[in-house]
Amino acid sequence: MNFLKSHFGYNKHQRNGIFFLLIFIVFLQGIFFFVDFSSEEDNTVSQNEMIAFQQEMDSLKSVEMKKSIPKIYPFNPNYITDFKGHQLGMSVGEIDKLIAFRAQGEFINSSKQFQKITGINDSLLAKISPYFKFPDWVTSEKNTEKQNSNNKIDKSIVKKDINSASEEDLRIVNGIGEKLAKRIIDYRTKLQGFSFNDQVFEVWALDKEVANKVLRYFEVINQPTIKKINVNTATFKEVLAIVYIDYELTKKIFNYKDEVAEIQSIEELKKIEGFPLEKFNRITLYLEAK
Repeated sequence: MNFLKSHFGYNKHQRNGIFFLLIFIVFLQGIFFFVDFSSEEDNTVSQNEMIAFQQEMDSLKSVEMKKSIPKIYPFNPNYITDFKGHQLGMSVGEIDKLIAFRAQGEFINSSKQFQKITGINDSLLAKISPYFKFPDWVTSEKNTEKQNSNNKIDKSIVKKDINSASEEDLRIVNGIGEKLAKRIIDYRTKLQGFSFNDQVFEVWALDKEVANKVLRYFEVINQPTIKKINVNTATFKEVLAIVYIDYELTKKIFNYKDEVAEIQSIEELKKIEGFPLEKFNRITLYLEAK
């Protein structure tokens, strides 16, 4: 018992200290239970910051989406590829109609003609036609007036076969001198003869207006005899020598031939990735698959 008294016996000062300690603990507990320590102001500020952050993120997403939309630049609708047509919103059938028209060596010279050939609807035409870029000789009103007036004169002109025209014959055209006449003949030789009238526009440094004048006096009357080469047996050098085929396309043709072992039909060339479909009718003048 004396042992317990030594541990639990307190003097007056000690008892007062313990009493004040208990009162202090009860005071602190009262503060904890009855005082609200939450801050509405802090929560409000935090919420406003979150709203501002979300708005900024939405704005950045909107900018990125606008950037991801492919831009349309002015282009000549005569040379629309499958990929380009898909980007513009054209159907496969509409693209095929355009390619078939171009395969005949014909050119589209107006938005209305483009719609007539492809069959696209009015809304799509209104969307993409502002980006159509035709050659100056087509769009120039002055040139159109000249063509209309010259058409009256052309009725009295008997056109000659451009494949049999000499340099002297060509020089009767205003704007064709000795150099240009020789250049036309040289290109004709390289082609083994003109197969389409519009091949005249391919002559290097021949102004389109002057080329139009040439076609007032000359046209393809007799088709040339072109010696075709077998794409399966031709050498790399022979294919590369074709006017409309460059080095990269020659490589693609030979790589495709290695993959399939033998090209059964010349139409298979269209399956080659990046093959210029607008040149298909020209290229097949020189290539065949047997």
